[in-house]
Amino acid sequence: MTTTRELRDREDSITMLTAYDAPTAAVVDEAGIDAVLVGDSMGNAAMGYDTTLPVTMADVTSRTAAVARAVDDALVVADMPFLSFGVDEAESVRNAGTLLKEADADAVKLESGPHTVEATRRMTAIGIPVMAHLGLTPQHVNRLGGYTQQGTDQDAAEEILELARAHEAAGAFALVIEHVPAPLAAAVTDALAIPTIGIGAGPDCDGQVLVINDVVGLGEWSPPFSRQFGDVRGELRRAVEKYKTAVADGSFPAEEHYDADADLADLTSDETPDGAEGQETPDGTEETPDGAGDPTN
Repeated sequence: MTTTRELRDREDSITMLTAYDAPTAAVVDEAGIDAVLVGDSMGNAAMGYDTTLPVTMADVTSRTAAVARAVDDALVVADMPFLSFGVDEAESVRNAGTLLKEADADAVKLESGPHTVEATRRMTAIGIPVMAHLGLTPQHVNRLGGYTQQGTDQDAAEEILELARAHEAAGAFALVIEHVPAPLAAAVTDALAIPTIGIGAGPDCDGQVLVINDVVGLGEWSPPFSRQFGDVRGELRRAVEKYKTAVADGSFPAEEHYDADADLADLTSDETPDGAEGQETPDGTEETPDGAGDPTN
């Protein structure tokens, strides 16, 4: 099983994908992906929301547990959803611990900023591995004014670099860096001893992460920095259309899909089942079965 230490020490590129359910996680794990991120991107990718903001701790806990049950080798990283951290330090630590203790995550990921340095330090100190996340942080979409590229001017780039160093010093074992110019991601990678995992950040990070829907071609839209490696949406639709046609034309179910040989001829008998006839009551009248003589039934 992949550990946070092995992720730090490996020399070849790290691969990470999101997953939000057991069947998908099993496939990702079988394919040899190093880490599975149970991202709050489930809000957009699996739950029908427009943003990640409505995702709750209960959502992440349930789906992380499902993923963890399906994974044998990959590192399972649970995303901490909006307002599950950063409001109160004790509550932040408790929520992170819940994801390890109750959902069997191996680590948590925090969308990071100045407010998460101390939280990272505290979580790490009590045994909760933390993956930091800088650059485009979707939980801040309202403050950022959209899902725009970050670190595009000198001051913003220097702030991201400074925060990356601060989170490494606080104990983060890895850093996701999202939607920033490639030269900035390269500079962050060179400055840190911990691995960087890029998404829309160029080729110089220590690894890459994408949302599973984008990789397999399940969604209707993908960000410009992703790449579709399949057409699962098309295959899924074709399979559903074939099912609909088969039911409509009677070719499904075919004989191999059901048991027609069972000897259940008595089910079509006209005989009245034992005990269904009217029975005499103590006063000599005939009692009919429940409801048989009730015109309201």
